[in-house]
Amino acid sequence: MKRTRVALALAPFVLLTGCGLSGGPPSAAPGTTAPTVTATVTVSPSVSSAAPASPDFPGETRLGPPTSTREVTVRRTTDNPPLVLGARFAKHDGFDRVVIDLNGGQPGYSVQWVPRLVQDGSGDPIDAPGGAYLQVTITPANAHGETGSPTWVGGPVFHAGLGNVRSVVKTGDFEAVVGVGIVLDHRAPFRVLEQRAPQRLVIDVAH
Repeated sequence: MKRTRVALALAPFVLLTGCGLSGGPPSAAPGTTAPTVTATVTVSPSVSSAAPASPDFPGETRLGPPTSTREVTVRRTTDNPPLVLGARFAKHDGFDRVVIDLNGGQPGYSVQWVPRLVQDGSGDPIDAPGGAYLQVTITPANAHGETGSPTWVGGPVFHAGLGNVRSVVKTGDFEAVVGVGIVLDHRAPFRVLEQRAPQRLVIDVAH
């Protein structure tokens, strides 16, 4: 089976950028082991609001552009691997935001620089021209239901045409690992946010 902008309800989120460790790791959800985090971790206060119509956090402290290019890794296991429902994207002042919708337990993930995007499993190259590439790997997770029907439809290449993000790509859905590629015009700092209730994984990339 092939693995390959976002409404966000405001809830506590975890901000990860690449430096040392500060604060403390995000707490584990029920049925989820405590995560191993390789990143800076900052926990924001709770904000209660209805879900907005775009991938933003109205009412949050306004974030400036990311400042680190360091890769991020959060390791977790869960008895309830989430389904990946889709990805959305939007341009903000100084950065682009990519939001991955999830439904289920809290997975682990990594965001790493790669020389090119390839299809998971086969290793076949994906035709998505760019000047730099971020590979998001979410595990355990699936992008298909029990019958095999995809939960993230369309693609695999979704054109974005933002300040730096050219496109978002489904790179795989294989053995409880879902891959999401972010095609950039050029290498730039990024950060990762965890958003819950509803659940999202957010990647901001500087222009």
